[in-house]
Parts: sequence; structure tokens; C-alpha cells
Amino acid sequence: MTIPTTTALGIREVAELTGMTPDTLRWYEREGLIPLVKRTSDGRRRYGPAAVRFVRLVQALRRTGMPVAEVRHFVRLGPGDPASAERRLRILEEQEQRLHARRAELDEDLRVVRDKMAGYRDLIARGLDCEDED
Repeated sequence: MTIPTTTALGIREVAELTGMTPDTLRWYEREGLIPLVKRTSDGRRRYGPAAVRFVRLVQALRRTGMPVAEVRHFVRLGPGDPASAERRLRILEEQEQRLHARRAELDEDLRVVRDKMAGYRDLIARGLDCEDED
């Protein structure tokens, strides 16, 4: 599903769009991780396109391991001046570096697992038990 460009969405629609639960979205808002959520006169949340994009950004940052405190710091820098944009960019660049390092670790771990799987396949093909090899 693509982000609508003109209409505001309710919390359930944003939950569907992002795969998050409404409770998680409310928690993100309470924690100061989503600053762009507007309310109707009866108090219902309305997420405009910018808010939905921001939810997706925060979701990606959290999924990639960025701590809540750092996400909150990123959010609180807010838009408005070039210095803020530079600080936000630096935070994202640091997260990118951590992700590249983590990817390298995962690639190595995958290699180890695949090597072990190959070893087991070889043992099975030869009719041996894993205890039979040194």
C-alpha cells in the first residue's frame, strides 16, 4: 500500500499500512517518537502523509536497532534550521555505519551456518552421524 498524498488517515489505517498495532503507534506518540500527529475536534488521531512517512522512518530506525532514546533525540532535533538537518543527517549516517557493520557480522554468521549445513548434508549423504566425524 502506498502512502496517500492528500488525505489524512486514522490510526487503524496507519496500523495496516505499517504493520504496527494501534497500541504501538500510541506508545510511539506518547514517547515523543512521532511528533506530526494531528487530532480532530473529537480527539481522534489523523495522520497526514508527512506523519505516515515519519512513522515509517521511526519504524525503520527501531527495526535496525536504534535505541528509543536516540530516536527521540533525532525527533526532538526537529525541522527548521540547517544545523538541525546536519545533526539529523549525522545521526542517520552513524546508523548506516552500524547497519553496514551488522550486515558484515550477519554475512559471516550466515557463512558459518551454511558451512555447518554443508557438513551435515555430507554426513547424511555418507550415512554417518555427526558424532562419527572429528
